Amino acid sequence: MKTIQFTLSIFVTAVRKELVQQWRTKRFLAILAVFLLFGLGSPILSNMVPELIKAEPGGEELAKLLPPPSIADAVGSYIEFIGTFGYILVILLGMNAVAGEKESGTAGLILSKPMPRWVFVLSKYTAQSLVYTLAILVGAVAVYYCTSVLFGAMDALILIKISLLLLLWLLTYAGAALLASVLGRTIATAAGVGLGLSILIGLARNIPHYGKWTPSGLMDWTGALLQNVENGAANNGALIGSLALLLICLIGSVVLFERQEIQ
Repeated sequence: MKTIQFTLSIFVTAVRKELVQQWRTKRFLAILAVFLLFGLGSPILSNMVPELIKAEPGGEELAKLLPPPSIADAVGSYIEFIGTFGYILVILLGMNAVAGEKESGTAGLILSKPMPRWVFVLSKYTAQSLVYTLAILVGAVAVYYCTSVLFGAMDALILIKISLLLLLWLLTYAGAALLASVLGRTIATAAGVGLGLSILIGLARNIPHYGKWTPSGLMDWTGALLQNVENGAANNGALIGSLALLLICLIGSVVLFERQEIQ
C-alpha cells in the first residue's frame, strides 16, 4: 500500500512539474490563446461571409443566392479550424516531451532519481491532456458566447457532445505525438515521425469498411451532431477505434521507453 502511495505521489509531482514547465515556456498560454481565437473567430468569420462576398465584383447577386449564415455555419467553422490545425498544435507541443529531454540529457538526470520510466512518460501525456481539456473548454465557451450574440442561443448539450468528441480526437493525436517523441532521438526527428504518424492516421479513413473506425470518424460524428443526424453505428466504431489507438500509443510509448538506453 505504501509503495502504491509513494508511486502516486511521484506521478502527481511529475505532472505538476510538467504543467509548471509548460506555463513557464508560455506553451500553456499559447494553446489557450489559439483555441480562444478559434472560438471567437469562427462565428465572426461566418457572420462576415455575406459581406465579404458582396465586396467582390458581382458579389451582390451571388450573396442573394446563398442562405444566411447560421449557428451550424459558426460551429462548423470552429470544428474545421480544430480539424485543420489541431494535429499541428499537438505535434508542436508533443515533439519536445520526451525527445527534447533525451537530446538535452535531462531525461538521464531525472531517471537517476527514484522515478519509474512509465511515470516519466505518462506524466507528460497527462499534463498535455489537462492543457487540451482546458483549451477545449475555453474554445467551447468562446464559440457559445459569440454564436449566441451573433446568431441566437444554441443547444448547449450538442456543443458539449461536440467538445468531448473534439477532445478525444486531440488526445488520440497527442498519444501518437508522444509515441513519436519516444521514438525520436532528437526534437527534429520526433517532429518528423509525429507528422508522419498523423498523416497515416488521417489517410486511414480511406480504408474500405474500417475507415469509419478511425479518429476521422469522430469529426464526422461532430458534423452529424451539428446537423441533428443520428448515425450510431459509425459513431460507436469511431469511439472504440480512437480509444484503442490511443491505448496502443500509450502502451507502445511506455514499452519502447523502458527498453531505451538513456544517457
